[in-house]
This record gives sequence, C-alpha cells and structure tokens, in this order.
Amino acid sequence: MNNSKPIDYIERTRAQYAALGYPPYSWVYSASEPALAAVNKPLSECKVGLIASGGIYFAGQIAFHFKDDLSYREVAYDTPTQALRATHFAYDLSDARADPNVVFPAQALRGAVSEGIIGSLNTHAYTFMGGIYSSRKVEQILAPALAERVHKDEVDIVLLVPV
Repeated sequence: MNNSKPIDYIERTRAQYAALGYPPYSWVYSASEPALAAVNKPLSECKVGLIASGGIYFAGQIAFHFKDDLSYREVAYDTPTQALRATHFAYDLSDARADPNVVFPAQALRGAVSEGIIGSLNTHAYTFMGGIYSSRKVEQILAPALAERVHKDEVDIVLLVPV
C-alpha cells in the first residue's frame, strides 16, 4: 500500500455513493458546537464505552439490512472475533470482514484495560450501520437512544468509531 498521499475521504465518499446509484451524499453541518463534559478522573480509572457505525453484529443477531436502518446492536467485548459479522451498504466490507477490529476495536480496548491505560470497559459495545440519510432521524431517534444506553451503563467516556 502506498501511503505517500493522504486519502480524500470526502471525494471518495461522493464517488462511492454515485457508483451505488444513490443521490449525492449530503454532509451534515451543525450550527452549534457539541456539548462536551469534562472528565474528572484519570483515564486509568474510567469506564469506557464504544459506539461504532461499521455495521458490526455477531453470528445469531439479525444483520443490518437497509440504508436507513436506525436499529443498533449490543455486542459483548468478549465476543470471539470469528463470531463477528459486518454488513453495510456504503463501504467496502473486505477489511472489516477479514478483521472486524478495523471498525470495531474491541481487541485494542481490551489491551488498553490489561495495560492499565483505561480502567474498564462496559460489558458490551453498541453498533449500528452508518450511512443513514436522514440526519434528522439520527439526531432525534438513534443518537438519543444510544446516549440513553451509555448513560444508563454509567460509562465515563465513549469512543465513537465512524466509517
């Protein structure tokens, strides 16, 4: 792989959506800054959660199935890698299917716990299939549902992994 040139993800996304026959991708812009909360303890004492949009699920769960699928899955961090599956309409799944950790870094997070970098992990991560065309539905339905779950789980920090 030639790493001499940066990847233009915006142009790549536009081209990929066009190749799939979808309307031009509309990027979401916010008129305000996101509300962030200060973390009042060291990372080594924090309970960390994961929300990933790569369409990861485990064998036995229902796969994500259409471009505006607003559902999400709970995936335990100790799920064996070979039991993880990926489905998504908007990116090449080859790498994610070969090694789900590229879009679902459970192995790296478990390593961070064992090395004492982070305190602990939530019992499970939340995954969904990104590429949802309705930013309104993401803002009003999916994001609040995921925020409610991680709040209920009492995580201190959430790692967001987009694709």
